[in-house]
Amino acid sequence: MGVQMMRDITVMVTASGAPGAPGIIKSLRLNGERKIRIVTTDMNPESCGLFVAEKGYVVPPGASTEYIPRMLEIAEKEEVDVLLPLSTYELIPLSKNKAKFERVGAKVMVSDPKPLEIAINKGKLYEFLRKKEIPTPDAIMVNSLAEFERAVFKLGYPDVPVCVKPQISKGGRGFRILKKDIDKVDLLINYKPDNTITTLEDIISILEIANPFPKLVVMEYLPGKEYSVDLLVKEGEPLITIPRSRDLTKLGISFIGTVENNKEIREMANKIVRAIGLDYNINLQLKYSSEGIPKIIEANPRVSGTIVLCTGAGVNMPYLGVKMALGEEIPQIKPKYGTKMIRYWEEVFITPDGSSYKLNG
Repeated sequence: MGVQMMRDITVMVTASGAPGAPGIIKSLRLNGERKIRIVTTDMNPESCGLFVAEKGYVVPPGASTEYIPRMLEIAEKEEVDVLLPLSTYELIPLSKNKAKFERVGAKVMVSDPKPLEIAINKGKLYEFLRKKEIPTPDAIMVNSLAEFERAVFKLGYPDVPVCVKPQISKGGRGFRILKKDIDKVDLLINYKPDNTITTLEDIISILEIANPFPKLVVMEYLPGKEYSVDLLVKEGEPLITIPRSRDLTKLGISFIGTVENNKEIREMANKIVRAIGLDYNINLQLKYSSEGIPKIIEANPRVSGTIVLCTGAGVNMPYLGVKMALGEEIPQIKPKYGTKMIRYWEEVFITPDGSSYKLNG
């Protein structure tokens, strides 16, 4: 006898213009248990995710007061079973309105508001974990240019590099490494504009005209190996934890990565999600310090942009998150450690009449 197929469902994937969206949608379709109809949303009408789904909708930004009513309208119209958010900025609005979505039949794969507010704000995250005696980078929250300059020097600049990033951000936005001795001509001529290395003087020239001054975190530079950890968590208890090295990153996402059986990273990630009390698909980024201690860089309480690497290694984490939302049993699956992913660009073409296609070759 063949495999018993489960009932068909509809999953709505938000922020479908995110770089990881095609891999997440592909993972959902390759689940091997059931047919999943994909509905996508994005605030950009030219988002690629709108054209690789059965149905795509342009929606307001997550911070808009019109966002939740529009999402509820779509969820009810399309008979959505599960809503899978990809953008950090949508998480808290969706979390606060989970009950409304359930009334139209849609489960939202998101943690409760209180742990979310800790996870997405680096200042709150570091302070919370420090009290739990979990290693965090030396970090100082700043709200003015004077505070920024004092923090940079307090953390050892110019003798050592120092990092700066917004307290709330996504996809590497706003992240910079401050170094004293850099060749600016070399940076201009030989590096692409997305390079993160800069000088204190260059950053000050921008921040001194900022109005209002952005909320930033100045933090210790961690020179060691970097890991991204994908977890499936139920009521604060990790069910599956998969570390993967970030071997090459571009635009804030992994282009080359390897699933690794790193027990130290796995145990650290489990300790963090238990402490915060998160739910569903969670991503943590950790990096080793000069003393060889893995420290949390940031927490993404949602599916990650490179979670498709887990699917390639035999553990379909986005689909397992959907199963958890539906109240179904989660099988114990171990990834094929050592699996490496090399990411590349792919195109979607839209004809004048609005239909879409890909080239097969």
